[in-house]
Amino acid sequence: MRYISYVLALLAGAALSFEGAIYGELGKSIGELETSFYNFLAGSIIMGLLWIFFGKGKLSHVMEAPKWTLLGGILGVVYLTSIVISVPFVGVGITMAAVIIGQMVMSMIIEHYGWLGSRKIKINKYKILALLSMVAALVLIN
Repeated sequence: MRYISYVLALLAGAALSFEGAIYGELGKSIGELETSFYNFLAGSIIMGLLWIFFGKGKLSHVMEAPKWTLLGGILGVVYLTSIVISVPFVGVGITMAAVIIGQMVMSMIIEHYGWLGSRKIKINKYKILALLSMVAALVLIN
C-alpha cells in the first residue's frame, strides 16, 4: 500500500499542475474569484454524487467534529485562489515549486511540534538541507 500511496501522490501532484495551468487561463477569461467559485461548484456537484452513491460516513455529525478541523474548506479556497492568481504572472512551474516549498516548510513545522494530531518528527539538518535545495531549485528555474 505504501508504494500505491506514492504513485497516488505523484498523480495528485501532476493533476495539480494541470489544474493550475487550466485555471490560470480560465481566470484570465472569467476572473480569479469566479474561477475559484466554478472549481468549488463543479467539485461540490461531483463530490455530492459520489457521496450519495458511495458515502459511508456520517456527514450529519459534522457539528460534533472539533471546530478547528472545519478550517480545511477555508484553506482550500486560499490555496486554489492563490494558484489562480499566481500562474498567469509567474507560470505553472514556479507556482507549483513555491507551493511545494510552502507545503514542506509547514509540514516540517507541524510534525516537529506534533500539531493537529500529527506524529512528532523532529526537524533535522537533512530536512533543512533538502528544503534549502528546493529553494535553490526554485531560484534556478525562475
